[in-house]
Amino acid sequence: MIRFFLLQNRQGKTRLSKWYVPPPVPTNGSSTGETEKLRIEAEVHRLVTARDKKYTNFIEYNNYKLIYRRYAGLFFTIAVDLADNELSYLETIHLFVELLDSYFSNVCELDIVFNFNKVYSILDEYMLAGEIEETSKREILDRVRFLEKME
Repeated sequence: MIRFFLLQNRQGKTRLSKWYVPPPVPTNGSSTGETEKLRIEAEVHRLVTARDKKYTNFIEYNNYKLIYRRYAGLFFTIAVDLADNELSYLETIHLFVELLDSYFSNVCELDIVFNFNKVYSILDEYMLAGEIEETSKREILDRVRFLEKME
């Protein structure tokens, strides 16, 4: 199951953050859920960007596994359960990038920043409640375009 999906640039700015399972909050009450999310996002960025290219794109982090992939200046990161298949989630990231590329025709970071609602819409058609909902690129894009016409 997918715990969270992050899209961050090289500088550490989070461009997309979708949490399917809330992060564990310390019992001492020192932080809230939102501050814990920000702390985890910063730590994930530090781990992913500092990692050498000769290593795999999988990192065990706390009680889940981080699977990441870099496209140009953006890092796509998915946190999943320890027992989940890493390669299937690498393909999940790649399909999401293909969806963005098809929708925006050669996507760049500015497309994601200025059209974040469309990016979330594409992600919601692709993933639902931490599970992959649809894998057909044509079907996902058709649904997003249909929803766009209804607006």
